[in-house]
Parts: sequence; C-alpha cells; structure tokens
Amino acid sequence: MSCEKAYITTPIYYVNDIAHIGHAYTTIIADTLARYSRLAGMETFFLTGTDEHGQKIAEAAKRKGETTQAYANKISATFKDLWDDFDISYDKFIRTTDEEHMQGVQKAFSTMHKNGDIYKDTYKGHYCISCETFFPSIQLVDDEFCPECGKSTTIVEEESYFFRLSSYEDKLLAWYADTPDCILPRSKKNEVIRFVESGLQDLSITRTSFDWGVKLPEDMNDPKHVMYVWLDALMNYVTALGYGTDDKNMDFWPARVQLIGKDILRFHAIYWPAFLMSLGLPLPKHIAAHGWWTRDGEKMSKSKGNVVNPKEVADAYGLDNFRYFMLREVPFGGDGDFSQKALIDRINSDLGNDLGNLLNRVIGMSGKYFEGKVDSSNVAKYYQTELDEVHVSLDKLEPLLYEMQIHRYLEELWRPLTVANRAIDKYEPWNLIKNGKEEEAMALNGLISAILAKVSVMLYPVMPKVCTKIADALHFTIDNVSFEKLGKGTSLLEPFTLTKIDPLFPRIEEPLLTQIEPEDKKSVTQKAKETKVETTEGIALIGIDQFFQTSLKVGTVVKAEEVEKSKKLLLLQVDVGESEPRQVVAGIKEWYSVDDMLNTQVCVVANLKPAKLMGMLSQGMLLAAKDENGLCMIRPEKTKLAGTPIG
Repeated sequence: MSCEKAYITTPIYYVNDIAHIGHAYTTIIADTLARYSRLAGMETFFLTGTDEHGQKIAEAAKRKGETTQAYANKISATFKDLWDDFDISYDKFIRTTDEEHMQGVQKAFSTMHKNGDIYKDTYKGHYCISCETFFPSIQLVDDEFCPECGKSTTIVEEESYFFRLSSYEDKLLAWYADTPDCILPRSKKNEVIRFVESGLQDLSITRTSFDWGVKLPEDMNDPKHVMYVWLDALMNYVTALGYGTDDKNMDFWPARVQLIGKDILRFHAIYWPAFLMSLGLPLPKHIAAHGWWTRDGEKMSKSKGNVVNPKEVADAYGLDNFRYFMLREVPFGGDGDFSQKALIDRINSDLGNDLGNLLNRVIGMSGKYFEGKVDSSNVAKYYQTELDEVHVSLDKLEPLLYEMQIHRYLEELWRPLTVANRAIDKYEPWNLIKNGKEEEAMALNGLISAILAKVSVMLYPVMPKVCTKIADALHFTIDNVSFEKLGKGTSLLEPFTLTKIDPLFPRIEEPLLTQIEPEDKKSVTQKAKETKVETTEGIALIGIDQFFQTSLKVGTVVKAEEVEKSKKLLLLQVDVGESEPRQVVAGIKEWYSVDDMLNTQVCVVANLKPAKLMGMLSQGMLLAAKDENGLCMIRPEKTKLAGTPIG
C-alpha cells in the first residue's frame, strides 16, 4: 500500500443561497478523486465547507430578518445535509465562522504583516457587493456595471490594509513556467498568465464599512477592520489542516488537487499562491477550474428561474446515475447544458446497454450452462488477446483522472466493456456449448466476469453503490487489494458461484421530472456530441449543419434613440421582415450616432434568445468588426429586402 498523501479540496461555498447543480458538480468530482485516492492506498484528506463572512451575507440576513450567524448556520446546514444525502466522503466540513479557522487566518495575517507584505493605505474604487470584489474602471461595463455579474458597482473609499501582490508578479510567472500542470486545463493557465503579465495591483484585504468578518489580530490594535472575505476564505485550505492552531494535519499540504469553478480562477491562481509564498508554504500541485452548467445555453440563476435542483435529479434518476452523467457528459473545463434527455440517453445507452446488459448476459450464461459457476482458470489459454486489450485501457486511466480528463477516463474505461460484449457476439457461447467446447465456453464466462470486475473496481470512485452491487454479485470486495490485483494488475477472479441480482438500470422511456420539462430541443452538449464538435485553442470547430442553425438576416433600422445614462448603448428598432420590428440594444454609441444608424441596413443574428441590458429587452445582435482602429458595422453591399437570409 502506498504511503503517498492526497489532499483534495472543493471551494468553500458561499452561503448566500442554497446548493445548486454547479455546487454538486464540483463536489462530485472531488469525491471521485478522494475515493480513487483511498482505493489506490493513499492517505487521503478531503475538504469541503462553507464561506460565511462578508457584506453580502450580512445584507442577506438583514433582508430575512435574522441574525447573521443564524442565517449562516441555516444555509451552511443545507450544504452539509445535501452532501450527507449524496454520501460525499469528506473528511472535514469547514466553516469560516469556526473559531479554529479564524485563529488561523489571524496567524496568517500577522505572519504576512511581519514579512513586510501588508501595509495600510486608503482605497477608492468600484466595488461589487455581489462579487465581493473591486474592479478597475477599465473592466466595467458601461463605466458602471460589474463585468462578472452585471450588477451596478458603487464607489467605495475607505481605509484599508493592502497585500503587496505587485511584488509577486515575477514569482508567479516563474511558477506558471516551471509547473506546466499547476493550472488545469492548461488553456486556463494561459488566461491567468496574460492577466499577470498585464501588471498586478496591490490587493485591498480589509474593510471598515461592515463588521461581519474575521477581526485583525489583537497585536495590530486596529479593531475597526475586518479581513476581506477572499483572504479569509482562501486560508481555509490550510486552517482546516490546523494551520495557526495545532498543525496536526499540515503534512497533507500541499494539496494534490484544488477544485474550483472558472469564475473564481483569478483568486485561486493568483491571490492564493501569492499568499502562500508570503507565508513560506508550498504551492498546490494542481488548481483545476471547471466550467458552468447551463440551461438552454444560459448560466443558471435563481432570478432566471432555470436552476436545476441536484437532489431532485438524483432522487428521480438515482444518485450514481447522476454522478456518472455529470462526469461523463462534459469535458472538464467546458460548459455543459443540462438536459433530461441527455441524462436518460446516458442511463439507457452507456449504463443500461453497455454495463448493465453485460452483467445480465453473464448471469444468464452462467445460470444456463454452468449452474451459476464461474471459473477463470483457462481465460488466458483462449482469450489472451482480449485480456491484453483490456489491460492496455486500464493502464491509461490514472493519469487521465489526475489530469482532470475525467470524461476521457470514463471513455477509456468503457472500452473493456466493448471488448466483453464483442467477445460474446464473436465466440457465441451457445454454439461453443452445442459443439462440446465447454472449457472454452467457461473461459469466456470467466473473461466476461473478470472484465466486469476490473471495470467495477475502476468505476467505483464514480459509482460506488452500483459497483458494490456488481462486486457482491461477482463475490469479491472492492478495496485496495482488488484495486492492485484487478484494477491495476492482471489477476482474474477466483472460482465462485454468481449471485443473481435485479437489473441495475431499468430502461427509462419518459422524463421523470415534469417541473423542468418540456425541452423542445436537444442540449448544447448533445448537439455537440452528435455533430462531433471539436475545439482547438479555445475555438469551436463546427459542422455546416451547426452553422446553419444560426439565423442571419438583413435588417433595416427604422428607429434609433440613445439610451439615457449610457455612454455605449443605442436602442434600435430593426425591421427583419416580420410583422413587427425587433428591438435591439447595441453597444455602438461610441462609434455610431442615432443619425448614422437610422434608415441604414445591418446584419442581424435573428435567433438569439432575448436578453436584457440595463432593463431593456434585446431581441437580436448586430454583426460588427472591431480592432485597434475602432468598430464598424457589417452591412450588405447593396440594399436588400428586410429579412433577406444571409448565408
């Protein structure tokens, strides 16, 4: 058994609302990594928890008429209860209101201050309460709105302590250069490098405008300050191990994998390693940023009413089935569009036809021909080629998992199932028995059982309950011994008598959750799969059929007016050959006036879902090109009838 340590973390989830499918996705990935690490014999520590400080939490509690602590307790409990319902195998559930955590954060602040990395000054800037973040004016939308969430920012000026982030620019760039896989996927690392190369500003890390947070250490003698939520929150990864208190689990640091959503990549890939450098602590091995789950191509949000409740889905379709779908459907780092149809297809096809049906076939074959007995003694004699093919796939798995190519891990793991099903069709055990080749037929029976056992061991971290049922039927236990012998090694099963079990994946004909149906079109993920979309350098490669799913039309601007209080937006009414003109909100005011646009023709993307900008409905998008010389509209060379298709 390996003595290697594996520390796996999720972000700590902000308690401004209940858990949604995105939180479940992150946590299921982390749980899969932790289960695999334990199975492989590593000493494993898996951390999750909740982030409970900051102005946004205080304001949410006030709106609910509750004390801030009571509100935080209530929402934190919903996360913990959900993870317990989901049988998430965390070793610690941390809360930033834990006393030990706050002591550790204060210790970190004192250490960074003594090291000369913290100083006091005055900060003035655009602050987004929702994101708990200051943004430079150059990043704002229309000089006012947050580039992350779209809400209005406010000008905040207050005394603050600053972290000398600017002094870590070269050290961070050196880390990125020296550690190719420190940020996964690698394309995300390129984004971070460009941001750092553009120049880092020192980071404001305290507030005086509210008091719901960790106070500064007593020796600072500055009681009006509380620590900025991001300094407080990021430190949880080491305070959970005892940093600043007893240090009892600090030998798990550095983390093997720190899982996050792509929206908090900058905080984890720039601020967090800089804090660690200041504290003299090692940097994590991998920071892995996944994409968002959407509905109909839009990010889920409570205000849009398109949030998918993970517990409802898991209760309806089965927790393990839900876990498999989440990890198999979307390449790590990409966005995924949730669809019941896609989920049902995965259950019926991958799980039902490939895995479940194979178990049914071996149960039927064993019962019909061998009174349920399975003997693998002669598998290598007759089916060494198939065994070799299976072991080639199994040998590829572990690197894929820790490189966060989990969908490819599952793709590769499914190849042995294909080998097994193909072997039954090729060698036809019924004919082997008919022709008196019972030894060869029993060897085939042993081959199929061995493949099922090997796949079940390696699938266990993703589908623990289902794989335990398969192991029980095949009379072995999934543990480190079977991992080494069956999953990683070439051993086969000892002779046994197979136990009949009910079908694992009954076929699903209709959606089971009517409240999130109907869906009149396939998910983005399903379309991508069917049209074999590939990407290169972050650019999607699409087929001609996909291109023609975009409706481009010639439009005539019949009315144009300026948007009050906006420096960038014009409000246009565009005739695209329909009964009524389309209203389009266009960010072109810096380059085009109302007179420039009125009675001119434009090219319109006509089948975009309507969106709201500054509270105004926009029913399309104009095509334009922009470079260092400015922006220009894409227009027809000659006048065309409004509504003329482009393509």
